[in-house]
Amino acid sequence: MALIAETPTPPYYAVIFTSVAADTDEGYAETAAHMVALAAQQPGFLGIESARESVGITVSYWTDLESIKFWKSQADHLLAQKLGREKWYSAYTTRIAHVEKEYSFINC
Repeated sequence: MALIAETPTPPYYAVIFTSVAADTDEGYAETAAHMVALAAQQPGFLGIESARESVGITVSYWTDLESIKFWKSQADHLLAQKLGREKWYSAYTTRIAHVEKEYSFINC
């Protein structure tokens, strides 16, 4: 998977998930990888980018709000959300944004 998602020409939507990890990460890496693979199979999914230091930021890109709503209610994702609240995160915020413009730089 590319480090920077290859998204189509806007408009589209971004779901920005910002988190602070709790003290335990037991099972987190496996679940996170499963969520990325599962999200990629969902209707409307466009791509994902993620980084973690003291704060984790994951941005997923979607064609429309209906696709985001469907993903939020997907059964495996609901379980991962529950485990996140119970085990993996001490805090998180989810934001949904409408992307109206993008531009890029590539130095090859």
